[in-house]
Amino acid sequence: MSTIGDIFKGTNNIDFPKMWKTAAIGSLVLILLSVGAFLIRGLNLGIDFEGGTSFEVDSPGTSVSEARDFLTDFDAADAKIQIVDETTLRIRSDIEDPVRAGEIRNELAALGEVTGFESVGPTWGEEITQKATRALLFFFAAIALYISVRLEWRMAIGALVAVIHDLIISVGIYSIFQFEVTPATVIAFLTIMGYSLYDTIVVYDKVHEVTARVGATGKYTYTEMMNLALNRVIMRSLNTTVTSVLPVLSMLIIGAFILGAVTLQEFAIALLVGLIVGGYSSLFVASSLVAWLKEKEPRHAEVREKLEAKGLTGGTRTVDNDDAVLGTTPRRGAGGRSPGSSTAVKDRTESAKKPQKAKKSSAKDDAGDEDLIAEQFADKPKASQPDKPAKPKTKTTGSTPGGAIPPRPRKKKKR
Repeated sequence: MSTIGDIFKGTNNIDFPKMWKTAAIGSLVLILLSVGAFLIRGLNLGIDFEGGTSFEVDSPGTSVSEARDFLTDFDAADAKIQIVDETTLRIRSDIEDPVRAGEIRNELAALGEVTGFESVGPTWGEEITQKATRALLFFFAAIALYISVRLEWRMAIGALVAVIHDLIISVGIYSIFQFEVTPATVIAFLTIMGYSLYDTIVVYDKVHEVTARVGATGKYTYTEMMNLALNRVIMRSLNTTVTSVLPVLSMLIIGAFILGAVTLQEFAIALLVGLIVGGYSSLFVASSLVAWLKEKEPRHAEVREKLEAKGLTGGTRTVDNDDAVLGTTPRRGAGGRSPGSSTAVKDRTESAKKPQKAKKSSAKDDAGDEDLIAEQFADKPKASQPDKPAKPKTKTTGSTPGGAIPPRPRKKKKR
């Protein structure tokens, strides 16, 4: 509970690399179970993929064996029969002839009211499968290109491996429990890949930001920087997963189990499984794979070698707060304080304020000196200066010599 409390408070310091090995073993076991179930049991493909005819008959009290005996007369004893909501028989047969399917539908009226009837040919199922495969391949190519351009190719590989991991486990769960795979299931699988990639890209973007700052110090391995990024985004990943799972759970419980909407059930189960597995893979699969690939780079391998020589690689170290914020190598300055420490920053801030105060006081002193000088010289008589000869005043009348301008003549008033 203390770890969960620290996560909610934002003070968590989880050692993710320590859990990567256990998570890798768990993922490997789930993948092996999923592949084994797929090879042994296969998938319960819906009528849209395999083709055939589906009937739904409202026949309370009719058992599966009685319905199978009834279908034996129409050479459809191998049909899949289920009882839904304790009153409805769901019958799915591989009969593709629409004429024969119509005859069986008319005969099933003896058991009860036929509330659902659907007939799909094999061509339609093949077309749906091809479109789903093309959509999946296009999705992978677009995501790989985007992440390679936005971040780098190693992160694109990690994201695609995480998505494939999510798909294999989701398909394995459908194979183990024999949930029916329909076009709605395929849409849900594409949706969960989007959720999984969102969490993964959030982690990658954060570690890209961290390495841009902390990587400049040369004091930490890439794995330690990835651990810092995971601790900073885990709350966001949990919020995204929980807020996405709750509506899906309500849709599954209320829509599928209470209201009996089978289409919602097919869609909600795939979403629920994919959201949980996708949130797990972004923290433990995609991040661990990228950390392993990045540790092979020369610059990160050189940092690890230097730290190993100093004996500092025994475990996952916590990135210092000053290094995480400033991203500069601490050096000893005056007073034994590093310029990157919070105390040194405070001292620099205070020292930057002091010259401003000094300027203000010096300005006041200068003003006082000027007043004293003015008072000293106020009582002293001014030095006598020789009088300047006064300019003679001349009256100009008529024409003036020397180019003087004559006065304007007055205008006579008219009586």
